[in-house]
Amino acid sequence: MKHFISFHSISRKDILDILALSKKIKIELKNNIHIPYLDKYVLGMIFEKSSTRTRVSFETGIYQLGGQGLFLSSRDIQLGRGEPVSDTAQVISSMVNMLMVRTFEHAKIEEFAKFSRVPVINGLTDLCHPLQILADYLTILENGIEDPTIAYVGDGNNMANSWILFAKKMGIELRIATPKGYEPWQEIIDDAKELSQISGAKITYTNDPKEAVKGADVVTTDTWISMGQEDEKETKVKAFEGYMVDMDMMKLAKEDAIFLHCLPAYRGYEVSEEVLEYYSKIVFDEAENRLHAQKAIMVWLDAWRQKDG
Repeated sequence: MKHFISFHSISRKDILDILALSKKIKIELKNNIHIPYLDKYVLGMIFEKSSTRTRVSFETGIYQLGGQGLFLSSRDIQLGRGEPVSDTAQVISSMVNMLMVRTFEHAKIEEFAKFSRVPVINGLTDLCHPLQILADYLTILENGIEDPTIAYVGDGNNMANSWILFAKKMGIELRIATPKGYEPWQEIIDDAKELSQISGAKITYTNDPKEAVKGADVVTTDTWISMGQEDEKETKVKAFEGYMVDMDMMKLAKEDAIFLHCLPAYRGYEVSEEVLEYYSKIVFDEAENRLHAQKAIMVWLDAWRQKDG
């Protein structure tokens, strides 16, 4: 069964197919064309991490596709009281058509997929956030950038990991700038080295954000303080001095470069107020594109399910 867990198990063709479907579904919605691709489907949505964009985009998306979303927080189900993941996955997947899981440990969503009877979508783990990358890349394409050089400035977190996994599959140039000690996961870096030779991807790592941004088509960042890391704020703010994306940094990128942020944004930390306001239309288009990309993923997964019988 096909799942959407990370870019490890998704081919370049799969990515291009999902992006094409995202564009098609977005155009249909803008033209008030409503096609019930997933008529009467139920999407189970398990949230161990809270969310704004993920919950709203999935609930809205499944409704627009003709189905219904079922919100399940860890407090509402037996998973939060110690029921094994394997049991929860088998029970819930016997009653719904698709599952979205937003959790901490990546191993947990892999276990969900192993025991699920239906396709499982990664709504975010500590390792990666592939949904956001698809929305980001859709935004890049919509801004007329076909072969981007992307600079990621900030924490080597799940967003940095996801950009690396995406770049190695797509064969694009990616520059990752993080402070020493906050680099992306080593297993992700090692994995990308071999596969990048096949795809032609050029992935570089630096501790100098200006070096990464110079001449880039796209500059992107993420919060320095991820959920569950609030007690590290003071330490990280000191470590990330000089990593805020401000207008001086953006001037190092190409003249027509764009700025992306997956939100929520903390002005004055990873991005300046001026930059976020200047590129606000693109950033909020990027947020909206979560809806269209995720609708496409659900339709694409169901097409695979039907093909597999």
